Amino acid sequence: MEIHQVRQQLVLTSRLDDLGHLPIKVLTSMSGVTLAAMDPIGVKEGDYVFTIANSAARDAAGDKRYLTDLTVGGIIDGFKP
Repeated sequence: MEIHQVRQQLVLTSRLDDLGHLPIKVLTSMSGVTLAAMDPIGVKEGDYVFTIANSAARDAAGDKRYLTDLTVGGIIDGFKP
C-alpha cells in the first residue's frame, strides 16, 4: 500500500468491458509520480488515500475480472504530508 493524493477524475468516452464502470482517478504519489487508479469508494479531489496494487487491486475493485493494477482502498482523514 502507498499514500497518494487525488488530483482529478478521468472522463473516459470509451473503455473495455473488463474495466467495469468504476470511476478512474488521477493520483499523485508522495514522490510526485502521476498514476491512474480505479475508485470504488468515491473519493474527491484533494483527498489523501491509500492504494492497493498488483493482483490484489482487482479484488479491492470488487471483481477479479477488472483490468486494473491500482485501486483506491480508503480515504486517510487528517493526513499531514
